Amino acid sequence: MATIYVEAPLPTPSSIAASMASSISSRKPSEIFKAQAQLYNHMYGMLDTMCLKWCIEMNIPNIIHNHGQPISLSKLVSTLQVPSTKFGNVQRLMHYLAHIGFFEIISNQQEEAYALTVVTELLVQGTDLCLSPMVEGYLNPTISGSYNHLKKWIYEEDLTLFDVTLGSDFWKFLNQNPENNRSFNAAMASDSKMINLVLKDYGVVFDGLESVVDVGGGNGTMENLSGDNNLTYVGGDMFTSVPKADAVVLKWILHDWTDEDCIKILEKCKEAITSDEKVGKVILMEIVMNEKKDDHQITQVKMQMDVNMACVNGKERNEEEWKKLFVEAGFKDYKISPLTELLSIIEIYP
Repeated sequence: MATIYVEAPLPTPSSIAASMASSISSRKPSEIFKAQAQLYNHMYGMLDTMCLKWCIEMNIPNIIHNHGQPISLSKLVSTLQVPSTKFGNVQRLMHYLAHIGFFEIISNQQEEAYALTVVTELLVQGTDLCLSPMVEGYLNPTISGSYNHLKKWIYEEDLTLFDVTLGSDFWKFLNQNPENNRSFNAAMASDSKMINLVLKDYGVVFDGLESVVDVGGGNGTMENLSGDNNLTYVGGDMFTSVPKADAVVLKWILHDWTDEDCIKILEKCKEAITSDEKVGKVILMEIVMNEKKDDHQITQVKMQMDVNMACVNGKERNEEEWKKLFVEAGFKDYKISPLTELLSIIEIYP
């Protein structure tokens, strides 16, 4: 019995479009409108960022902090010295910021007032734990504006996003622009103070170490992690050599680089370790991707940071990806422990 094969015609653009149209038209109206709301939520999501920037530029966290109690809308408007015609606009902005968790609205019989939440407490300038420099640095229009060009970047082989938008890689741009470099260093220093908050509980990580090199340590904020006189911090060029020490610390460094560059850095760190494998080690403070274990919000932030790192040819890595780097750099073992909501502390043994 003969079998006859009939070749099906390839789909045309019009037939594909018709198929897609029929797919959406077959959805329930409630499903379609829910999708529309989700789409608009992300489309208007940039207002979250811009309202946050407005809040910091207007110094509102400090105004409420210095007021010593929840501040009424009229008192806030008076302090800001904005035109009376903008009273309602300030109220709208504050209401929205309260809705997304930046303020708490305190209602009374006379007039509503606004109190800080733990999020905006982190934006009060002049305190030990202030992340305003981090927010301001990232939302610098020169930097954040680059993300309007993701389409152009994705077609450029081997170029970073900033090569495309600023004419050089991010690090060269900072070296050539002192004000942006200052802003970046201030941002990293503010984040390091957050790390110092938890490192005091990880003293065992530094037990037995007489010398530690902080690689890529910016302006040295991490130097106060223990306050002990037996720790000495010195600088080094991580691509050529790292000063000898019992341990080498890299906080949020390797995620900036490709796998090949990370291996080179780790090899230099391994060469620098003077103690035996029972004491000497490399200590990383990095994100470890773990979608199965992390809750949805933490996973989303980690993924956002992974996209951000992709724009400088870096990446956030899961445990298997980290392990591959350690093995290829010649290390024998490693240990991962949770550090903060986002970061883990990774000890790598030669």
